[in-house]
Amino acid sequence: MKKIATPSQTVGPFFHIGLEHIAVSNLAAGVPGEKIEIMGRVLDGDRQPVIDALVEIWQANSLGKYAPAEDIQSKPLQANFTGYGRIATGANGAFRFTTIKPGPVQEGDSNSQAPHIAVNVFMRGLLKHLVTRIYFPDEPSNHNDPILNSVPVERRSTLVAQIAGSDPTLLTWDVVLQGKHETVFFDC
Repeated sequence: MKKIATPSQTVGPFFHIGLEHIAVSNLAAGVPGEKIEIMGRVLDGDRQPVIDALVEIWQANSLGKYAPAEDIQSKPLQANFTGYGRIATGANGAFRFTTIKPGPVQEGDSNSQAPHIAVNVFMRGLLKHLVTRIYFPDEPSNHNDPILNSVPVERRSTLVAQIAGSDPTLLTWDVVLQGKHETVFFDC
């Protein structure tokens, strides 16, 4: 008997139906650190909202340490902080997370990554989820981040959130799936 791969299938449309009970949009409850809110929308190439997409985030704590045991940095964990969130987009393609600003993550002996949030996007029509990052505006260490610096200069702005109005703790960041202002996605 010859083994062959089965065909891929797209995900969804089931996020609101099947995953709403495990949504986690507030990562900051009872956690030390600078509280922030990130709101945005998932948009297609025509800038139309993508309804029923799923946005997941994963981040380090305010000291730059990830919660999983695989993070061997000597930095301490912070109680009650998992660093993981998940929420489905609504009718207007919107999502919103309340979290804390992560600290810089040590990479190897000398390099460190600027504070960032890893993002996965799942939606119908995709055979594989999309992987990207959110960086913070006016963050001095963005200039030295090895991942951000691997992106062409003219595309980096798609990875940097913007301050919404006069409140520096309220950030906006949209996921644009294709077109002129397409978000940078990483092949992971």
